[in-house]
Amino acid sequence: MRTRRAALGTIAGAVSLALTLSACGETGESGSGSGGGTIGIAMPTRASERWLTDGKSVVKDLQAKGYQTKLVYGDDDPKAQVAQVGKLVEQGVDALIIAAIDNKSLTGVLQQAADADIPVISYDRLILGSENVDYYVSFDNEQVGRQQARYIIEQLGLEDGKGPFNIELFAGSPDDNNTKYFYDGSMHLLQPYLDSKQLVVRSGETTLDKITTLRWDGPTAQKRMNRVLPKSYNNETVDAVLSPYDGISLGVLSALKSYGYGSDSKPLPIITGQDAELASVKSIIAGEQSQTVYKDLRELATVAANMADDILKGRTPRINNRRGYKNGVKDVPAYLLQPASVDKSNYSFVLAGYYTAEELK
Repeated sequence: MRTRRAALGTIAGAVSLALTLSACGETGESGSGSGGGTIGIAMPTRASERWLTDGKSVVKDLQAKGYQTKLVYGDDDPKAQVAQVGKLVEQGVDALIIAAIDNKSLTGVLQQAADADIPVISYDRLILGSENVDYYVSFDNEQVGRQQARYIIEQLGLEDGKGPFNIELFAGSPDDNNTKYFYDGSMHLLQPYLDSKQLVVRSGETTLDKITTLRWDGPTAQKRMNRVLPKSYNNETVDAVLSPYDGISLGVLSALKSYGYGSDSKPLPIITGQDAELASVKSIIAGEQSQTVYKDLRELATVAANMADDILKGRTPRINNRRGYKNGVKDVPAYLLQPASVDKSNYSFVLAGYYTAEELK
């Protein structure tokens, strides 16, 4: 009898042909279904609002399709996540949806999944170094960085020749593959202004290895900004901060406010973000954080659930990117969603239906 892994290889081949032709804790959210099988869902942390939303949304969509679910959170501990995924494999789940904490730590346990004919969908964060990643679902991550950079360019009037302005750069976690995509997307647009000195990074910290923020941690970003401000801005003003994620943005904001920013004489700089987390949307409404990039996590969850359902039912999953995401071993076929830039001028329109008016008060 043909194994599920062999069938998956056939599906992947069909996808390739079609595209060529067309150019630490378990949550207890184990689900009830109608006999469709069980899908394991491994999320990275409960410390971020977005991952709680992701987990609940994936569970909801899968259960609506008749699947049982086992949802676990690694609480930012790569070893714990490896153990959790290993346990899901031992429990005999039919498929895995994994948002990795460390994109290179899962190779061994994914081989165990492959040996058990369990297909793997990499969720939002591409898992690196393993041939046993079958599909990837995410947003267009370079576009996220471009939207953040475009916002800074427009708000500062750089295309009109204004400047020079002072900017500080922050990036995401060094063990998250998305960090490089966000950085590359933003720097594609910002680098010409850095080269022309319209934008100046007074700290001198511009390369990716100097500006990453382990685990996307807000307090870690706050500590770095607290170090940069007295060292590089005693007689200068920060005009913009490229922040890749809302939690980092709020950490940077805290540091700036403690350094006297936020008054009429010393206004806050332009500060970007990502994920449209509730605290940051409220901050935008209040005139503090400037912008965020909205990614409808409900849509991402639906794509992941549909993909798992297609795989397990022998159908060809829908993808729209075949070779753009290389994990060091293979090109992982992907489905990418489009993000949207949000600021005070359009939040009520873009986020309609995502947050209630009561939540935004």
